[in-house]
Amino acid sequence: MKTNDKSFFAAPVDPHQEARTLALEVICRLMIWIADAPTFEDRGLRASVALYCVRPDLIQGQTLEQLGGRSGRTRQHVFNLAENFRLSTGLKP
Repeated sequence: MKTNDKSFFAAPVDPHQEARTLALEVICRLMIWIADAPTFEDRGLRASVALYCVRPDLIQGQTLEQLGGRSGRTRQHVFNLAENFRLSTGLKP
């Protein structure tokens, strides 16, 4: 009978390393989503929308409509960005 010495469960998992790996994955997805915008200004808008979705207190509680007005985008465009961010990251509205 053949034994498998390289079992998945053989080595204990370091919870700190696992947490770092998960955090890095989240940060990478966020940065990729922001960087996917075509212009520098659109990247700033995407960063603001991400903050709105995750930590609205960091943008002084501005609404999506206010963010759109400052960037010259329609309310619908900014709402669609927020929805796209939530879908891309798996966040619930």
